[in-house]
Amino acid sequence: MNQSCGLVNGAQRKLVAGEAAKPQYTLESMSAVVESLIVHAVPVPLTCGDRARAIAFDAAQTIDLARFERQVRALAESLPPSRYAINLCEDRYRYLVAFCAAAVRGQTTLMPSSRAPAEIEHVQAHYRDSYCLTDVALSPAPPHCVQLPAELHELDGGPLQIDEDALAAIGFTSGSTGQPRAYAKTWQSFRTSTAQNLAAFAGLIADHDVTRVVATVPPQHMYGMEMTVLLPLLGPVAVHSARPLFPADVARALHDSPTPPLLITTPVHLRALVAAGLELPPLAGIVSATAPLPPELAAEAETRFGCEVREVFGSTETCVFARRRTARDAAWTPLPGVRLAPQPDGTAVHAPHLSEPVVLADLMDVHADGRFELRGRNADLLDIAGKRASLGDLTRKLLAVPGVEDGVVFQLDEADAIGVRRIAALVVAPGLEENAILQALREQLDPVFLPRPLRRVAALPRNETGKLPRQALHDLLHAAHA
Repeated sequence: MNQSCGLVNGAQRKLVAGEAAKPQYTLESMSAVVESLIVHAVPVPLTCGDRARAIAFDAAQTIDLARFERQVRALAESLPPSRYAINLCEDRYRYLVAFCAAAVRGQTTLMPSSRAPAEIEHVQAHYRDSYCLTDVALSPAPPHCVQLPAELHELDGGPLQIDEDALAAIGFTSGSTGQPRAYAKTWQSFRTSTAQNLAAFAGLIADHDVTRVVATVPPQHMYGMEMTVLLPLLGPVAVHSARPLFPADVARALHDSPTPPLLITTPVHLRALVAAGLELPPLAGIVSATAPLPPELAAEAETRFGCEVREVFGSTETCVFARRRTARDAAWTPLPGVRLAPQPDGTAVHAPHLSEPVVLADLMDVHADGRFELRGRNADLLDIAGKRASLGDLTRKLLAVPGVEDGVVFQLDEADAIGVRRIAALVVAPGLEENAILQALREQLDPVFLPRPLRRVAALPRNETGKLPRQALHDLLHAAHA
């Protein structure tokens, strides 16, 4: 089976040389900039591999590539003639069909930071020639919404192709560290980054067979797009159509695979899976991203499930660009062709799939061999009374307190009477009192970094990928105080 399908070719050199469109814009300016993109009509395959190989599966059936392509052709013919599509499909396989149908029609998939109605409305307001695709009835339904038929139709035809420089998707950051921004992704940049991801998963994905993937992350997120849309299209991977969230659901989906599956997940879901104590089938491996994975949790998961836990590092801006085995390694290994350049305000990421370097707010120590270690983010660094700490390290110490199931330490926006922004914490710890948690932290932290207030809550306001929107934290803290 041709795993890479010629994913890295001459077009990659154009991206490195900066000949493709620049990928970073504000939300307000992106729709205007797209009008000026120059598309070089060089058609390349939309899918790779033998038409008989599996591309999706669930408990009831396995769908091969040939049937998938027939369904894509049929759906593509029925789509409205718009420039942009917002894919809200819940079923992962139907998302895959809808994404490819839009691409075949020359449409760009918009990827809002969430599927909240307000966020969808905001994006549609800036991309007026857009519509929504869904596989379930939505209430309220967004404007210009198209629902897929209960039974997907099929249509024979030639190979599915797309121009290599076509604008395949636009991903939007959440704005948690500043103004939301939009990042353009050409099909060739996706092909190149997918080739890198296949290299990153060496040893986890079978060389001469199809590896089944079960994922807890939504395809609407860039991590989910890379792992559960692009890998099945361009690599020897078949993806489970469901998005299980609770441990029992994850276990059932994993048991649907006829061969050891690869679990794509987040630290939040992995922690819940370990705590549940369920018996899982043999796994090809576990991949984690979207938030820092504690080494202790990675080691516990490896012992519990008998497989490697591999963490990948990336963002909406960059896609995945590094990996590590967190239970053993503190340093990250960049993917092929990736180079990092530390700057005073963060780190510039140079990569074959990026038309220009992207500067992240992450502070990194880069070793002579190219590997790197994270030292936090500018926004996470604290300097109080001449003493320094990071919010990430404080959160790790909070999570290490016995009895704490989940928690986060963050800095408030407002300052106190002497101009210092206080530190607060939200904790999920049903069997502990707030004073007991603070006492445990006193044994590890300088008093100036003790979170005050610290509030116990039933659950943290995590989004679909386990992240914690800043405004949601502030709202929950005020509600807990009241």
